[in-house]
Amino acid sequence: MLTQLPSYLKNGQEYMRIWPMQKQLYALFPECRIITATKLAIKIMPPLAILIVAMQIQVLGKGALPQAIAMGAFFVSMPLQGMLWLGHRSEQELPPHILSWYKEIHAKMRAEGCELRRITQKPKFKELAILLRTAFKELDKAFTKHLF
Repeated sequence: MLTQLPSYLKNGQEYMRIWPMQKQLYALFPECRIITATKLAIKIMPPLAILIVAMQIQVLGKGALPQAIAMGAFFVSMPLQGMLWLGHRSEQELPPHILSWYKEIHAKMRAEGCELRRITQKPKFKELAILLRTAFKELDKAFTKHLF
């Protein structure tokens, strides 16, 4: 598990980049909310961690240094937790109900003439993200409205 951490972080960053942030997907998948929270945490948590550590040391003195460092580490770990979740999720196989929906979207997009990769035997969430991103980018709004 520990050896997979760097790959999960890398996959999480990639998944965060390719997942389409469309309002139609917010109700269907937790990815949109996790990505929004992770991006916010990347911006806010490191400065907040420094502020927390500095305030604790200022108010409680150097004797509170271990607790201050622990709290700072917790705040810094928040964006990492989001990226780890996203990295793990990107490599999970699609459950049956989403798999059938994936195949349906893939078939409709092929019928519309979109250039797509072939469906793999066991598609993963990353492949779903690529398909959805392509659908939102290449197809008109009337078509994508009927997909959801």
